[in-house]
Amino acid sequence: MRWALIGASRIASGYVIDAIRAQEGAEIQSVLSSDAERGAVFARDNAIPESFTDLEAQLADETVDAVYISTTNEKHHSQALAAIAAGKHVLCEKPLAMTLSDAVEMVEAARNNAVTFATNHHLRNAGSHLAVRDLISSGRIGKVLSARVFHAVHLPEHLRGWRINDASAGGGVIPDITVHDADTIRFHLAEDPVDVVAKAGTSGMGEGVEDSVMSVWSMPSGAMIQTHESFTHAFAGTGIEFHGTDGSIFARNVMTQEPVGEIRLVDTNGETQISFETHNLYHRALGLFCGAVRGTGSPSADGIDGIKSLAVAHAVREAAQSGSTVRVDYGGF
Repeated sequence: MRWALIGASRIASGYVIDAIRAQEGAEIQSVLSSDAERGAVFARDNAIPESFTDLEAQLADETVDAVYISTTNEKHHSQALAAIAAGKHVLCEKPLAMTLSDAVEMVEAARNNAVTFATNHHLRNAGSHLAVRDLISSGRIGKVLSARVFHAVHLPEHLRGWRINDASAGGGVIPDITVHDADTIRFHLAEDPVDVVAKAGTSGMGEGVEDSVMSVWSMPSGAMIQTHESFTHAFAGTGIEFHGTDGSIFARNVMTQEPVGEIRLVDTNGETQISFETHNLYHRALGLFCGAVRGTGSPSADGIDGIKSLAVAHAVREAAQSGSTVRVDYGGF
């Protein structure tokens, strides 16, 4: 399986290139960057044979089977449609697009062209989150009554740029982090938020975009979800909690790209430490994606998962801006 990278990004060099190469028979042929020098340096540093500045030229390579898109958010839609039209399978970073209608168009185009399309929601691949989901689905805490996500971090300087100052590129903490938490809650509870209320603002880092947000979501089951995302909290730690009729799950420091953290189950038997697999999140995600391309199984997060996480994030932003309860629109999915 031969890959092309659309975007000379830090997530590609830090995580995804290694995960692609960990798959049997996989190799990376090219990388695309709008800056020719940056692309050439990225290709050299990562042992990639070719670099391009022209997407059409890159996609003309008939030996390429799949693309990984990790450009800024406003570019995903057009780049994904071009790759799909060229017959390439697509793994796209979240959020899929700037608008829900664009995300829907991407997913439907992939379906119509019979190519595999996936969203790179990494958290659902973590051993910690797989263990939490198993606790919930096996009934260890009974009926889930509520959940709390705390995903307020301190965005390192090298990741700021457009994320804190460019709304047109998809900047802001809501498309960057809330979208992950939406996918994670959906993964654990196997249901989609119905409506949301929210407040957002700036707390020291945002320049024209929000850098902090809190929201509450209502679920079809009656469960209530509380979330907190931020770019400005250096010491808060991250985690997720689920509270049910028969027990509670406390997962700390698990909202991360690394296989770390701890899980505690508290119920009538007392407190139990829950063990979990510490595999590489991206190796698992790429393995499932490659399996889906071969016709065995599904990606860990498909295009519909990407649409729905984006829909929740949009509802959170609308609720924060309007000060009212907003019903989540899933674009017909």
